[in-house]
Amino acid sequence: MELILSNLKIQVNEKIYVKDPETSVLGKKIIEQSILLIDAIGFDNFTFKKLGEKIGSNESSIYRYFENKHKLLVYLSSWYWSWMEYKLVFSTTNITNKKEKLNKAITIVTEKIRDDIATEHINEAILNKIIIAEFTKTFHTKEVDQENKEGFFLIYKRVINRIVAIVKEVNPEYPFAKSLVSTIVEGSLHQHFLTDHLKTITDCNETVTTTQFYLNLAENVLR
Repeated sequence: MELILSNLKIQVNEKIYVKDPETSVLGKKIIEQSILLIDAIGFDNFTFKKLGEKIGSNESSIYRYFENKHKLLVYLSSWYWSWMEYKLVFSTTNITNKKEKLNKAITIVTEKIRDDIATEHINEAILNKIIIAEFTKTFHTKEVDQENKEGFFLIYKRVINRIVAIVKEVNPEYPFAKSLVSTIVEGSLHQHFLTDHLKTITDCNETVTTTQFYLNLAENVLR
């Protein structure tokens, strides 16, 4: 899996960035260090000035890659979901049992992420923490409809619809496949957040995983 991913270039909508950060050493450094800085201080406190100080570069150099910090967060989100899509496709392609295939897909999008050594400048485990904490900020904005038209969330929606297709294989008669899958994917982020910060309002913990909850939910809903 790691060998396959190392030979693939994660695709992100070119409208999100001014210059593709994957094309230069500085661009990759911006991505690497922005992930670490957002994890450390939170997206609300994150600024290009602080990032510039961290990477030893002028703030203006960061604007040559991203118009603003919102676009940077959308980029990180898009990169994450594109990486997740590759994992999803390669892990389910050769599974012929429909229920097993769905269980594998649900596991991939709900489990806690480990760092993928194939991507040296991106720590997926830390990026996963950012997605858990900050993902809704990418589309809970006044510009969401316009950004959606421009394809900012296409990769995320593609992940959802890939799993929707598997749900329909398992139970073609189930009328709410899209709502179920979007609830599982985004809901899992929320459950991870609750497990980390508001433990008294979730059943997920160190022994009962978010993945177990959503596998149980899907099994009962689709039976």
